[in-house]
Amino acid sequence: MVSSFAFLATILVLGAPTALVLIPWTMISRSANALYYASMAIVRLALWLARVRVESTGLDLVPKDAACLFMSNHVSNLDPPCVIPKLPGRTSAFLKRSLTKIPVFGACLRLADFVPVDRDGRVESAQESNAMARRVMEKGFHLIIFVEGTRSRDGRMLPFKRGPFYLAMESGAPCVPISIHGAESMMAKGSLRIRPGTAHIVFHPPLWPRDFASREELMEAVRAAIAGGLPEWMRAQ
Repeated sequence: MVSSFAFLATILVLGAPTALVLIPWTMISRSANALYYASMAIVRLALWLARVRVESTGLDLVPKDAACLFMSNHVSNLDPPCVIPKLPGRTSAFLKRSLTKIPVFGACLRLADFVPVDRDGRVESAQESNAMARRVMEKGFHLIIFVEGTRSRDGRMLPFKRGPFYLAMESGAPCVPISIHGAESMMAKGSLRIRPGTAHIVFHPPLWPRDFASREELMEAVRAAIAGGLPEWMRAQ
């Protein structure tokens, strides 16, 4: 519980004054850069105080001058805070629309160009989210997607959602597969408890949609890359 307290206390104690100063500045300057990078610094400190270590390899494979679609497996609520601060430049993500309605926090998410999603199963909602995601990427921001659509309960890979691959084929953006393991034992699905440990992140070479004849072929290539960076026991559906 000490790690959980350290993480949450750091976010709350430093996040509130940061938001108080930088949200008005973001509105005045019309740029969320300061807010985004300050938030990443706070997250990195919170992880360090919680004794969560992040080891990554392959970051040098990320294209330097292109907005990328980072496609990752999802094993823990610690995945976003472990991965996003590692990514170069500004990165957006899909998130539940309800999160954007939380006071202060929701305002930060909207100002930082995160993409809200309605999980109502309607095609129109998915199209609206994809259109917003493309606009975000046209600004030069990366987008990270946890392609299973939900966290795995036991760490094993789940079937992928097709939606991200519609976006990939429509945008033509390079897809960078990411493998995450280790975080599943530090914060399990359904638990708020954080245990000290090491999250391992593997960035794989980018896959370009133009090199694939269909969404299905691209999806299988992304899945194979992610699986290749995981322990064998995590690869099974």
